Amino acid sequence: MAGYLTSLFAFVLVAHGLVHLLGVAVYLELATVADLPYKTTLLGGAIDVGDSGMRIYGLLCGVAAVGFVASAGALLVDWHSWRRLLVAVTLFSLGLTILDWTVASAGIAVNLIILAVLVADIWNLV
Repeated sequence: MAGYLTSLFAFVLVAHGLVHLLGVAVYLELATVADLPYKTTLLGGAIDVGDSGMRIYGLLCGVAAVGFVASAGALLVDWHSWRRLLVAVTLFSLGLTILDWTVASAGIAVNLIILAVLVADIWNLV
């Protein structure tokens, strides 16, 4: 990946990680966000996980946030396993966003784009 594309991709990864912090803030009831209301259900209301379940979900959002920031750092220093780390974090994030798809549909799209960029990078298309 060219130098400027590497920096741009790292920025996108950090930004996506920071967006996951909204889930931490809302689902741990640390803050309120107008477009992300607190709830106790996932999968569009199909599964009620209760307050404890949403707190766990909020913590998992924090894991994804840290993972994306770590992946960006690994990419920037060209750590030999940055792709493996990013694939794992992105699939984890995709699972989280699918569980909360009613408010995280944009996150699903971002995760799919990240995976597409990874495939393009592996095939030396970028």
